[in-house]
Amino acid sequence: MKTYDVVIIGGGPGGYNAAIRAGQLGLSVACVEGRSTLGGTCLNVGCMPSKALLHASELYEAAVGGEFASLGIEVKPTLNLAQMMKQKDESVSGLTKGIEFLFRKNKVDWIKGWGKLDGVGRVTVSDEQGVITELQAKDIVIATGSEPTPLPGVTIDNQRIIDSTGALALGEVPKHLVVIGAGVIGLELGSVWRRLGSQVTVVEYLDRICPGTDEEAAKTLQRSLAKQGMKFKLGSKVTQATVSAQGVNLSLEPAAGGSAETLEADYVLVAIGRRPYTQGLGLESVGLETDKRGMLANQHHRTGVPGVWVIGDATSGAMLAHKAEDEAISCIEQIAGKAHEVNYNLIPAVIYTRPELASVGKTEEQLKAEGREYKVGKFPFSANSRAKINHETEGFAKVLADARTDEVLGVHLVGPSVSEMIGEYCVAMEFSASAEDIALTCHPHPTRSEALRQAAMNVDGKAMQI
Repeated sequence: MKTYDVVIIGGGPGGYNAAIRAGQLGLSVACVEGRSTLGGTCLNVGCMPSKALLHASELYEAAVGGEFASLGIEVKPTLNLAQMMKQKDESVSGLTKGIEFLFRKNKVDWIKGWGKLDGVGRVTVSDEQGVITELQAKDIVIATGSEPTPLPGVTIDNQRIIDSTGALALGEVPKHLVVIGAGVIGLELGSVWRRLGSQVTVVEYLDRICPGTDEEAAKTLQRSLAKQGMKFKLGSKVTQATVSAQGVNLSLEPAAGGSAETLEADYVLVAIGRRPYTQGLGLESVGLETDKRGMLANQHHRTGVPGVWVIGDATSGAMLAHKAEDEAISCIEQIAGKAHEVNYNLIPAVIYTRPELASVGKTEEQLKAEGREYKVGKFPFSANSRAKINHETEGFAKVLADARTDEVLGVHLVGPSVSEMIGEYCVAMEFSASAEDIALTCHPHPTRSEALRQAAMNVDGKAMQI
């Protein structure tokens, strides 16, 4: 039996960052991961490959859709889907190998196989050949991530009915792709295939897209995506899917009740969310139980069993890689006897469509529900110099500030490259900045980031460029 200070089950963003931080702090650490590569869902079949395809498909659409021609660039593009997938895989491979390097650098042992608890302080690992390795540690961190949530009546076969993993590896461009779920994954992957030539229809049970985001921002994004050709069937539920050699017939009903209809597609993407991956972890061996969703409860990353910790998608909170990374650092710092915590009020969220949607803090709907008085400052990208000369004028920057103190409470951006800009407000809000603080801060010109300052100025009606 090998003995460590810390054993981490799972090699995704939560697990590998926890392992690296433990190594940096001088702890002996092992990370158990059954995939052939590190990085978990995010690096292998999630965040990173989807961004590779989003980037490539944006360039392709710019070439075939006339944007290049309007800039004076004459090309006759041809889609080479196999090469597009190849460069995506090469990028992913480079990232996963980078984590292996960081493990070696920080003296982290990668135990290859699937791990489970085997009593307090013990983990057993089974590799592909069935060889069992026993590990012992004072502290064990569960960082097993999540998996796609199944939809009753719609069986995923990754042939015609696919999940997010299947949508990243299609060998042809669908004629008609139906996406079930208007959240982050559905909209991003739907965008990829629409740009490459698919007709895309998004079916959503709720009467809006992007549940949980600021409603005005979500509506603005939906209008933009609809203008690009994406069709939406909101307030609709899928009750059955019938697969044939040619495609899939979906039975739809209004969520509020009413007459059913049939929707035909050659591929269907099920993207209704994700659920914690906690089955088969041997939780019963230490007396742990999950809730109905499979989620483990935590108090500052501690489970109800001393020495067993949980981070990332396997526990409560947003299922985001950067949230898992923050929890990883906080968890390991506490194990090492240091003080650390995560500010869950300032976890940014991004949807990487075009335009992008990025937000941090409270939405207008949340502030209204709390009865908190607030001020709104908005600035459209159509009035931003850099956005105008780049022909990227859709969307806006919106700042919500406390009516009395002027403290920034929430920021919601729809527009070009806003994923790269939301961090400014994350920093500002971490220091409890006021809208005036941002309004008084010089921003470089011409940049899209000037919209952030103008929105802050407009909280008190002082925007100068509209």
